[in-house]
Formats: sequence, C-alpha cells, structure tokens
Amino acid sequence: MPPEDFLVQGRRILEWISEYLGSAGRYPVLARVRPGEVRASLAPSPPREGESLDDILRDFEERVVPGLTHWNHPGFLAYFANTASSPAILGELLATAVNANAMIWRTSPAATEVEGLTADWLRQLLGLPESFAGFINDTASHNSLYALAAARARAFPEAGEQGLHSLPAGRIYASEHVHSSIDKAVVTLGLGRRGVRHLPADDGYRMKPEALRAAIEEDLAAGVRPVAVVAVAGTTSTASIDPLPEIARICEEHGIWMHVDAAYAGVAAIVEELRPLLAGWERADSIVLNAHKWLFTPMDCALLYCRRPEALADAFSLVPPYLRTPEADEARDLMNYGVALGRSFRALKLWFVLRYFGGRGLADRLREHCRLASRFAEWAQASDRWQLMSSTLLGLVVFRYRDPEMGLDRNNQANERILDAVNASGDVFLSHTILDGRYVLRLSVGNLRTRREHVELAWRRLELEAARLK
Repeated sequence: MPPEDFLVQGRRILEWISEYLGSAGRYPVLARVRPGEVRASLAPSPPREGESLDDILRDFEERVVPGLTHWNHPGFLAYFANTASSPAILGELLATAVNANAMIWRTSPAATEVEGLTADWLRQLLGLPESFAGFINDTASHNSLYALAAARARAFPEAGEQGLHSLPAGRIYASEHVHSSIDKAVVTLGLGRRGVRHLPADDGYRMKPEALRAAIEEDLAAGVRPVAVVAVAGTTSTASIDPLPEIARICEEHGIWMHVDAAYAGVAAIVEELRPLLAGWERADSIVLNAHKWLFTPMDCALLYCRRPEALADAFSLVPPYLRTPEADEARDLMNYGVALGRSFRALKLWFVLRYFGGRGLADRLREHCRLASRFAEWAQASDRWQLMSSTLLGLVVFRYRDPEMGLDRNNQANERILDAVNASGDVFLSHTILDGRYVLRLSVGNLRTRREHVELAWRRLELEAARLK
C-alpha cells in the first residue's frame, strides 16, 4: 500500500475508532447472532486477487461488528469488566507499526528496556518491594504456568535433565475457588490432575490456612514433595482474597514456593486505602496480575513479578548458538524467562496508560468503580428479594434473587431467567457463577465509561424482571 493511501485509510480508521469509543453504548452489549452466523456471512475461500480497503472495511462494519460482544460498552458489567482506553489503543498502534520482537536485547533494545521500566513503574505504584523483577506476557494463565514451572524446577532440580519419571509425586496446593488455569498449568507441567490439591474455603470463600498446613504435613508424611502454594487475590466467582499473611507464614516454615494469582485484584493496591487488602503478597515468590482486566489496557497484557527470576531462567533458559550475543552478560534477554521466543511490544500500550493517567488518575478511577459497586450492593442489601452472597470489597457484587417460598432448584431457575431477560435487553450485560449449588449473579464495574446511570439501569432491569416472576 502506498504511504499516501495508508495515510488516507489510516485517518478513516482512526475516525471510526474515535466515533466507536464515543458511542459504544449505541450497540447491543451482547451480539445478537447464532453460532456459525458470522462465518456463514463471509466468503468461504480467500480471494485470488487483492481487494480494496473499501470492501474490507465494509465487511468489517456490516458483518463483523454486529457479531461482537462489546467489552467497551458502558453497560458491560459481566465477568471482570475492562476497557481499551484511548491512550492504550494509540500505544498499541505504534507497537504494531514498529513491529518489534524483543526475544533478545539485540533484536529490540528499546522494547526490552521499556518492558523492564514499565513493569517497575507499576511495581512502585503497587507498593511491592524492589526485589520483584517484572515481565510482561499475554495472560495470567501463561504467567502462572511460568511461575509454577519455576517452582517445579526448584522442587525437582533433577527434572530438567531426566524429567519427572521415577521421581516422587509433586503437589501444588490451592483453594477450591482457584482459577481453572492453575489446574491446566499443573497438568501441563506433568504433575497430573492429582498434582493439585484443592483445599476447603471458609464462609468468605477464602482458603483455610489450617487446611493448608494439614495437607502439607500429610503429604510430607506420605513422601509427596510440595511444589507450590497458590493463593488467590480476587477469586473469579466472588473476588475474595485468601489470607495471604497466614499462607506466607506456612510457606516460609516449609520452604515452599508461594504464588499469588492477583489477576483481578492486584491493581487495587494502587489505591492506598485498598492496599491493606493485599497485605502479605509482598512475601510471595511470584505474583501475576492482568493489566487488561482493570488497568484500562486492551487485550492482551499481563504481568509476572518474581522475586527469584533466576528460577525462571533455570526453568526456561535454552540459548542456541544463533541467539548468543556479546550483550547477554549485561542485558536481560526476555526469551529466557518463558516459553515464547517471539515477544511483541506489549509494554508500550501499558507505558502509555501509566503516563497518560498517572498514579493518581488510576487510583481515582479504581476508587470510583468500587464506590459504584458498593452503592449497588447497598440497593441489593436493602431489598427483601435480593441477597448478597459475599462482601463487596472491590468492583464486584455477587448477589441472587431469593424467594423464601421456593426451594433451591426453583430459585436457581428464577435467577437464570432473570439474568437471561436482563441480558436480552441489549443495554447491560451481567454474568453468573455457582456457589454451593446456588445460581448467583455477578455485576462487575471496571469500565472507564461506566457511570452511575449504567449501574442504576442494571438495577432497574433486575427489579423489573424479578417483579415479573410474581
């Protein structure tokens, strides 16, 4: 494409993006298509000759956009709501244009060093010690895999050469509410499904430290080798935070790697009054958090902090002759700290976010999200027909419709009907989970464009559908 054509089309696309971001609320949050419908609307085979940008963009607007679920919609209150902020989008555009691959320092010195700097800036905003080295990868799922691989290398140093065959069984400990990515990581690392021990949680859906201690002592007596403990700071269902100081103490007593999955709640430490909720995470060996969840950075961008980066290198460093460089002794080659050789310039969009909003601006916006969630929780608590299912400490409210005249099954069905009807409205989108056999609803405030009127609209929709049940 000639540069002059690129400029014309680029301006056209930037105008579309600007209009989209300013009016995302005009779309239905949930796509109104059936499985297979989008694909069926597009050509089944690639074109033999190149097509014009006019035709490509027309198909994007007419066929792709109607099939999108709009995470940028201010009424998106499902899962853990997030935002692709404008400065981050511009940073992503530049990162795509320069097409940096920071596999080793030489292949992109700036991308390598901006990643280290950006991770360290965020570390400072979170109040974590300088001993934590930061790395940026795609998701918390992969970052947890890398951290647990480092823990396995520490627990089974001989496995790097001979594998796990003929070695004692290894175990990773986590609560029953840990994210499923941890189970996948354990299986991927060759420890098998039995390699993760799910521990009971208390009434607040937090790991019971006494259950952890008992499980470790039982396994040690049976010849099982403890590998790591995964504590969660912000469970997926309820945003509960495990008792981090108690878990850290047990890990330190037994010399076990402590990993904190703070994919959602970690960024809350930017807010000074919320930081105590995460007390104890500074004693962990590794921490993961997602900038693409609650830090206004588009998919994908996740951080791994590790107090033992040499353990990551022990697990992953394998340098072929063609990638050896004279700078290796004085520069960090990022390929040595994970599986991927190719590394995109993810840090740039986060660097834009941190500079544009600043620590105070980020804290103010996170604080406002928590305030809106608390207000919604107050409405639910004041109502006879709704029941809060967990404490609302951050931006997530977990609640359910409750009719004392109906049993568990009918109440579950009622909550499912209410959720389906609310989501069918097109102007808000909530999600659900299962807690102790109960179908419950989740409202997550995390979008930059979400205001009180959007949360009020969700409440009115819920009240309307609940009243219709009668």
